[in-house]
Amino acid sequence: PIGIGATGSLALAVFSEFICSVLIILGLGTRLAAIPLVITMLVAVFIVHAADGMSHQELPLLYLFSYVLLMLTGSGKYSLDHYFLKK
Repeated sequence: PIGIGATGSLALAVFSEFICSVLIILGLGTRLAAIPLVITMLVAVFIVHAADGMSHQELPLLYLFSYVLLMLTGSGKYSLDHYFLKK
């Protein structure tokens, strides 16, 4: 949808929605792993579902807000990042 092509778009979406989601679940590099997910949800809301009504944009917007929140706040004290980086 943004000039990358079908194969490239699929590869980027699979990377962000599978690999980055697993990293967020584990708490490894949460802030960095949230960036591709935010970009994917921005594309879903403003490019793919731009012509649809709000009913089709509601779920990607909720995901977008939650990924932005994770990107801003980080993973917290019960993550592997906190375990590995504590002093």
